[in-house]
Amino acid sequence: MADLNPGDAIPALKVTPDKYLPYRYAGASGDFNPIHLDQDFAKSVGLPSNILHGLYSMGLVAKAAAVGTAAGDPRALKKLTVQFRGMGLPEQEVEVTGTVKEVDGDRVVVDLEAVQGDNRIIRNGQAELEL
Repeated sequence: MADLNPGDAIPALKVTPDKYLPYRYAGASGDFNPIHLDQDFAKSVGLPSNILHGLYSMGLVAKAAAVGTAAGDPRALKKLTVQFRGMGLPEQEVEVTGTVKEVDGDRVVVDLEAVQGDNRIIRNGQAELEL
């Protein structure tokens, strides 16, 4: 485990979801809402295109926290909270960044956010890990 201190940045996680990711994720999650799968439908209800599942974006935040602090061990993640604030789109890079907020023995709290360009899709994320 890396030596973590309050104020330390964790390594950024950068992922570019391909155009087929919403279809694969729909099958994995059971969420077949057409705003995720059908560009024409999504546009007809005022969206710019089909959008990523929020749960997928939250999963990226969890992965960034676990990989960035616990040498890749997802079992270290004990608590995760996020605020969904924007829509993620396929084929655009998502970047998750985080900063260590607290360290108390083996317990680490990290503040996180996920962005696509200027669009902050997840804000006020916080992960609690036991390393």
